[in-house]
Amino acid sequence: MFKIILKLIKTLLFPILTLLHWITKNYSHIFANLYDYFDSKTRLREDFHIAPYFFIALFSYIKSLIITKKFQYWYIFESKVSKHPKKLCLVYPNLQANGDFNIEQYTYKEVYDIVLRLSYYLHNDLNIKEAEIVGMYYTNKPTFIFFWLALWNLGAIPAFMNYNSTGAPLIHSLKIANIKHVLIDPETIDVFTLNKPDIMQNFPYIKLHEINEDSLYSNVLFNAEKYPKFRQSDKIRSPKTLTDYSPACLIYTSGTTGLPKSAIMSWRKACLGCSLFGRIYHMNGKNSVVFTAMPLYHSTAALLGVCAVFSQGGCVALSHKFSASTFWKQVYLTKATHVQYVGEICRYLLNTKPSQYEQLHNVKIAYGNGLRPDIWTDFKKRFNIPVIGEFYASTEAPFATTSYQTGDFGVGACRNYGPLVTWFLSYEQRLVKMDPNDSAKVYRDPQDGLCRDPEIGEPGEVLMRIFFPKKPETSFQGYLGNKSATDSKVLRDVFRNGDAWYRSGDLLKSDKYGLWYFVDRMGDTFRWKSENVSTKEVEDQFMHTALGEKCIDEIVVVGLKVLNFEGKCGFACISLKKDGSNFQSVEQRVEFLNKILETLNKNLPKYALPVFVKFVDEIEHTDNHKIKKTSYSNQMLPHGSGNNETLYFLRNYKKYQELTDKDWDDIKNNIIKL
Repeated sequence: MFKIILKLIKTLLFPILTLLHWITKNYSHIFANLYDYFDSKTRLREDFHIAPYFFIALFSYIKSLIITKKFQYWYIFESKVSKHPKKLCLVYPNLQANGDFNIEQYTYKEVYDIVLRLSYYLHNDLNIKEAEIVGMYYTNKPTFIFFWLALWNLGAIPAFMNYNSTGAPLIHSLKIANIKHVLIDPETIDVFTLNKPDIMQNFPYIKLHEINEDSLYSNVLFNAEKYPKFRQSDKIRSPKTLTDYSPACLIYTSGTTGLPKSAIMSWRKACLGCSLFGRIYHMNGKNSVVFTAMPLYHSTAALLGVCAVFSQGGCVALSHKFSASTFWKQVYLTKATHVQYVGEICRYLLNTKPSQYEQLHNVKIAYGNGLRPDIWTDFKKRFNIPVIGEFYASTEAPFATTSYQTGDFGVGACRNYGPLVTWFLSYEQRLVKMDPNDSAKVYRDPQDGLCRDPEIGEPGEVLMRIFFPKKPETSFQGYLGNKSATDSKVLRDVFRNGDAWYRSGDLLKSDKYGLWYFVDRMGDTFRWKSENVSTKEVEDQFMHTALGEKCIDEIVVVGLKVLNFEGKCGFACISLKKDGSNFQSVEQRVEFLNKILETLNKNLPKYALPVFVKFVDEIEHTDNHKIKKTSYSNQMLPHGSGNNETLYFLRNYKKYQELTDKDWDDIKNNIIKL
């Protein structure tokens, strides 16, 4: 029956959609003036760019899902290799000792051959099997992508681990994902080795593979006799039990409710979702090069960068790490047409001295999330970027919102479509009114118990529809090994009885044009250095130190907005026990904080360490014994609203010291960097 329906759709609808797609692709310039007029009023241009492609991609995906059974990303990659083997696939600006960049380039065919030989190495030498979860403790480099694709070829599941993770978060990451192997980058071996005794004690079955890349490249990739190409059998890679909501890979969240959670990236998201995302941001196989300096263990770089551009037959330009001083030089040398950002990056770049490369580049679109409206236009103008693609997404969310912003309209919006796409998405994405007495809860009408839409301009939590409420995993796969966290993200009986929606935990608002804007995160979390920080986790780590257990009576950690820095940094207020008289002077308290810091460095990533600390006699509570976190998040720097408080700050993330007026001036003048 399905084949008959598919044939009818292909016979009747495909020609219309294909014609519309072809017209918008090849002849839109003829109607440019007419387009511009209507687009300024309705934003229909992008609707017609997206809609035909979406339906064609959707039906093609359904065909691969039901008929050919080849819906995994590996087959998309192979199709691009077959279609244009000599097209550039990967560019890597490799920084040399003299400060210059050596541009490494790989075509689709070259990447494919490398991946097949690495597959033989992983399968035969390291004994990695299908369906096994393999941790990748790796920095940004071509080897990351080679291993990633090789694991997909084998039918294994890569888990992209944060290489800054250490101590308890690292141990937890290995445990919840049931990892069998870990591929360890030579650059991260020193950090990983510090945790090796604990890992071997807790998980003796995990095989730790410290990769010698010199040997890997000389012996494996260039020794065809010993390491022939190995392509896994389709039956093994794609068993009948595999679904499109099965894990394609695991990406760890930043621990918004404590320790990291392993979010499941489904094949549907990696294939259909990333393909549509690439279309939305005008990636193509002719000349698109997406430059990213984001870490590949984040979904922004991995899925919305690599997978999105590969799905269109384009090229990814991979930077080893972000550098404000060389960013535009790398962009220029790699001939990038797209660049990825987070809001912090944009501000860092605006604060750099002018460079010749910032005007020589070929970038047409900068896309990412967190670009603040106050620097949005300045960023576009200074770096001569026609389009800003601000989007809203979270690692585990089933959908994303996007914006393709040109001109002056829509500055700051993270969802900006014409009426067609907006109407379509109204069935998938909605804002929900919040309880005026508790901003963490949705409002329910006392008459029917259902939720309501917020007013225009009123912040509401963004929800995403779960299409099969009895099987939510088909839309929202959640977190591997954490059922309670997964269930907590599903809200039921929302707009009608029996429905189910994914809770984002983020507040957005709409305007009169139907555009959406990000407002803030909900709950006890904040964002700093492009990472989510759990206040509870930081508080717990303080209290679990030997000195903390002995001397700290109570601690509260909040996110503190500082000057024009992106996000919020950690601010800890500490109340000492009554017998903590040994830590009353400034010198004693500095010594106290730095002793605790020795332990915190082992169990918290740097971005989670509180940048500012204050000692108080007691922590303020409400009448119902809840901590008054709002009063602490409004802390005035450098000495409080009365200019009589002593605060401490973490200088260069190395040691705590008293915050003086001179230090504060240096922070404001960017001499001391936060």
